[in-house]
Amino acid sequence: MNCVRIGIVGLGNMGTLTANFIHAGEIENCVIGAVCDICEERLLYAKTHYAEVPAACIYTDYLKMLETAPLDAVYIAVPHYLHPEVAIAAFAKGLHVITEKPEAVYTEAARRMNEAYDAAAARRPELRYAIMYNQRTNPYYQRIREISSSGRLGVLRRVIWNITNWYRTQAYYDSSDWRATWEGEGAGVLLNQSVHNLDLWQWMLGMPRRIRAFAYEGKYHDIQVEDDVTIYAEYACGATGVFMTSTGEYPGANRLEIQYDAGKIIYEGGLLRIWSLSESARSFSDRTEQPFSAPEISYEEAEVPGTETAHRGIMTNFVNSILRGEPLIASGKEGIYALSLCNAALLSSWKDDWVSFAAETDCTDPLLSYEKEYKARLDRKISDTAGKRRGSEKKRTVFLDLAENASGGSLGSR
Repeated sequence: MNCVRIGIVGLGNMGTLTANFIHAGEIENCVIGAVCDICEERLLYAKTHYAEVPAACIYTDYLKMLETAPLDAVYIAVPHYLHPEVAIAAFAKGLHVITEKPEAVYTEAARRMNEAYDAAAARRPELRYAIMYNQRTNPYYQRIREISSSGRLGVLRRVIWNITNWYRTQAYYDSSDWRATWEGEGAGVLLNQSVHNLDLWQWMLGMPRRIRAFAYEGKYHDIQVEDDVTIYAEYACGATGVFMTSTGEYPGANRLEIQYDAGKIIYEGGLLRIWSLSESARSFSDRTEQPFSAPEISYEEAEVPGTETAHRGIMTNFVNSILRGEPLIASGKEGIYALSLCNAALLSSWKDDWVSFAAETDCTDPLLSYEKEYKARLDRKISDTAGKRRGSEKKRTVFLDLAENASGGSLGSR
């Protein structure tokens, strides 16, 4: 194989964005092999914009597409609840899969996706499964991860991430019937926007031992789901963390501060500042006889080469992994970790109590003790809000002009 033929399931916002850059030739050795959507407007768009796709390869039924279209891979860009069923069906056909985030709405569904991939990969070891965690292509986050894993600044002591630059208007939430509902989307800012940051948090620093969260539903918008969240975390090493996010603050902020026992990192506004101590603060404290002295310290403003390649970077990496075995930047199986943080944060807020990850702190086994309780409470949320729309009663699907770092598209549209 020297070219990947990809089928796009969902021509909403993200599906159209992705199809457009593949169509434009921005992903080497990749072509649109088929598209699927249940919206006639989106199918007409595909027919008029993607001349390379034969009429016979434009579908309203993704199962028929998987059965009959000449494909090597599938890109999933449908509403969150539908990710598992499309991915599992694609794996059963021996197809490579890349899914939009989140992997699923709740971890039990993500686990089924991962198990379906494992079963398919056992039959076909070269099979690839990726997730669109596009912010992992940011070279600054990559550098922070390298520093943390190297131990150069010592043991983690504290992390504070104020990530409130996800501002959204009521018109955004009114753009589609499924948005901002428990039944349609499954959660709010944690699942649809800040899942990127939750992924980066655990990717750079590992999973915490337990969390306590406060999620406010409809605080800034007329919606069912959360739009303002604060999470407090504790790590097995004794470190603590605070994660704050919202879609209702403007101007928002994106400030990440990480304190280690031998240094500190602050990343904000594209500037990475690093403080390094000559020895750990604790060891210096234990040995010095001077009450007001401190370790020697060095400071640098790190210049990190490269730029964030975002969606194009993840898609290029996915194609290169299929064709040349390049390691995946964002394995689909890793999607369960950020989803675990999201589910646990909501459950913690609903219970007004801690939620523990127990043995999962090293991310080797995502089996979570609270999984069934979370699903039961989510089902209750859905039942309690069924037929009780919030916001405009005249909601309709609107295809938004997405910024490059936006995420988000009917079995056809996301």
